[in-house]
Amino acid sequence: MSSILAVRGARIFDGEDWHDGKTLLVSGETVEGIIATATVPADAETIDLPGGLLAPGFVDLQVNGGGGVMLNDDPSVETIRRICAAHAPFGTTSLLPTLITDTPETTAATLEAGAAAAREKVPGFLGLHLEGPHLSLSRKGAHDPDLIRPMEKADLDRLVNARSSMPALMTTVAPETVTPQQIAALAGADIVVSLGHSDAGFATARAAIEAGARQMTHLFNAMSQLQHREPGMVGAALDSGGISAGLIADGFHVDRHAIAIALRAKRGPGRIFLVTDAMATIGTDMTEFTLNGRTIRREGGRLTLADGTLAGADLDMISAVRFMHREIGLPLEEALRMASFYPAEAVGQEHRLGRIGEGRPASFVHLSDALEVQSVWIEGKRVQRG
Repeated sequence: MSSILAVRGARIFDGEDWHDGKTLLVSGETVEGIIATATVPADAETIDLPGGLLAPGFVDLQVNGGGGVMLNDDPSVETIRRICAAHAPFGTTSLLPTLITDTPETTAATLEAGAAAAREKVPGFLGLHLEGPHLSLSRKGAHDPDLIRPMEKADLDRLVNARSSMPALMTTVAPETVTPQQIAALAGADIVVSLGHSDAGFATARAAIEAGARQMTHLFNAMSQLQHREPGMVGAALDSGGISAGLIADGFHVDRHAIAIALRAKRGPGRIFLVTDAMATIGTDMTEFTLNGRTIRREGGRLTLADGTLAGADLDMISAVRFMHREIGLPLEEALRMASFYPAEAVGQEHRLGRIGEGRPASFVHLSDALEVQSVWIEGKRVQRG
C-alpha cells in the first residue's frame, strides 16, 4: 500500500479558504498539500468521496468524559484513550481530557496518566485540562464543594513539573482564590490559565489577565455576569483583547441571543471558541452516571444534578458547529473555525492544528452537505469511516 494518500471528491476548507475541484494529498501522518487533481502521483492510494466537504479536525479544550467513562472515575491511559475514541466519530481529532475538581491524589494520578498518554501517542490526546479545585464556592456549579480549596505551593509545583510531559496543559482557577503571583508562575511555565467558576469583579478578573491568564472557561456559565455598574467576569472576558473564551453552544447553557451579542462584543485578538464540556454520555445511550458520588441524569439533551443544576453538557462538537451555523446564523467557515483554529490558538497550537496545510498533521473531517460526520482522519489514519 502506498504511503501517499489522495483524498478527492469533496470541497476542501483549509481553515481559511475554500478549494474546489482539488485533491488533498497526505504523506504518512502529515499533509503534503492541496493540489490539482490531475497532478496526483500515479502511485498514490486514492479515496473518492461522494461530495460534501473536508475541514480541519475539531479541537476541544474541555472534555470531561465520553464512551461511558469520566476522567475522574479512573485517571488512566485507558480512560484517556476511551474518551478520545468516543469523540472522534463527531469530528474531534484533538482534545484535552478534563479533570473536574477532585482530591490531590486524583489530580496527581491524572497528571501521571496524561504524561503516559503523551508518551504512547494516544490518538487525539492533546494534553490535560484541570478544572479546579481552586474555584469559588459561590460559583461551584456541579463541582463538589467539599473538594474545592485554595492553591498551595504543592499544587503549583505539581502543575509546573508536569507541563513538559505533554503538548498542552491548562487549568481553570477562580481569580479570587489564587494570587496574581501564582497565575504569573503558572503562565511563566507555559501553562494555560483559564478563569472560571468565579464571582470575581471586573477589576479582579483584569488583574488576573494582566498576570498571565489567557482564557475564560465556559463564558457566561458559573461566573459573575455583565451588569451596568459591575461588568464582572463576563465583561472582563468581552472587553479584554488578550483573552479567549470557551462557549458551550447547546441551546441550554447560553441563550442564543446572548451568544450573538457576545460574538459582536468580543474584543480581539482573543476569540470565542467552542467547547463541549462533554460528560460520559457521549457515544452512549446511558441515561445517568455518577460524579464524585452524585447522580447526574440525562434527559432532553441536558445533564443535571438532582436539584436541576446543569452538570456538564450532553454535547458533541459537530452538534455545536451546526448550532452556531443554523441557530446563530454564522457563516459555516466561522463556525468551523470556532471548533478548530480558534481553540488551537487558545492553547498555542495554531502552528499545528486547526488548519489543513503543507507540513501540518493530517487530522481532518469529511462532512456531508447536511453537516453530518462521514469520516475522520487523525494524523493520516482513518479512525471513523462513513
